[in-house]
Amino acid sequence: MIRFQKQQIIKDLEKKIVFITGPRQVGKTWLAKEIGKKFANTVYLNYDRFEDREILKKEAWLETTELLILDELHKMPNWKNYLKGVFDTKSEKLKILVTGSARLEIFRQTGDSLAGRFFAHHLLPFSLAELKKVNYKENNLIGKLIERGGFPEPFLAENNIEAARWRNQYIDGLVRNDITDFKNIQDFKAIQTVFELLRRRVGSPLSLNSIARDVQISPITAAKYIKIFESLYIVFRVSPYSRNIARSILKEPKIYFFDNGLVEGDEGVKFENFAAVSFFKHISARNDLLGEKNELKYLRTKDGREVDFALIDSKNAITELVEVKKRDHKISKNLKYFSDKYNLLGTQIVKDLKNERQIGNMRTIKMEKYLRNLYL
Repeated sequence: MIRFQKQQIIKDLEKKIVFITGPRQVGKTWLAKEIGKKFANTVYLNYDRFEDREILKKEAWLETTELLILDELHKMPNWKNYLKGVFDTKSEKLKILVTGSARLEIFRQTGDSLAGRFFAHHLLPFSLAELKKVNYKENNLIGKLIERGGFPEPFLAENNIEAARWRNQYIDGLVRNDITDFKNIQDFKAIQTVFELLRRRVGSPLSLNSIARDVQISPITAAKYIKIFESLYIVFRVSPYSRNIARSILKEPKIYFFDNGLVEGDEGVKFENFAAVSFFKHISARNDLLGEKNELKYLRTKDGREVDFALIDSKNAITELVEVKKRDHKISKNLKYFSDKYNLLGTQIVKDLKNERQIGNMRTIKMEKYLRNLYL
């Protein structure tokens, strides 16, 4: 299936190095090779292969190479300076595309040796907005995405059994391979337990003390494990917004999973996680493709008033508040409170909704309609 970022990545390759980052098995390598078909002479090198590693060390690709795809390059010692040298001395016609594990983004953020030399693209699971842009049509798309998640293989699988088989292997690969690649993981069972606990606490303010107590580890260790999950694009955090909102709690983020199929909980929790992934992708795409600096937050005060999501612009101002419901057509009291008090657009997206309506700054809208019209 065509990915929406493909054409923009091809354009960006004319100017700079392009990084494709994102979760494991989201299609980064597949997309890179599809882009490679657009060039007459493409070379794909994976640092995990011994033969390719030797070519990389010697920079032994042919001078006629038009596109150089480098996979898992972050595993090479001093890879940033290596890539800087390749880019600064390359021929005018050579384009460079770098992809690999999600850790690539974490590593590229450290140091500035590549400053001004790259564009970054986040490749994330399919969303309703992306499927709309590539003209993918199927009945009950939102139901399928909520149940199977938006990773290509389970989403495109013939049936739910095949999707479930993929997820079992995916979880095993995450826990046994990717996570244990990190150093100083002394208690494999503990990090696995933290992973399982997070699956059951999606959308709730995260207490490190509670996690630590349940797993019998220190809060510092719990935080380290969660940071690993984030760096591998297994989960992402949504932090509370505080500016100009009285009595706001300045801690306890909420955790969501990139793979909606990993979420353990009722339908409401799965709907909220699906919306969170959609918003994260929407914001990442606007930042990547439009050069914006948006963020995704949530709102919560010490007296318990909470709204699921707050969309934040580059000036750290709220542009919209969003509450997620399964079938409640009545405007949330908390959404109304914040919308009225701070004169903010308040939107309640509802999975099963007969009639949409708008009252002042507040509106109820069908979840599928709303999410389809996000940027990506």
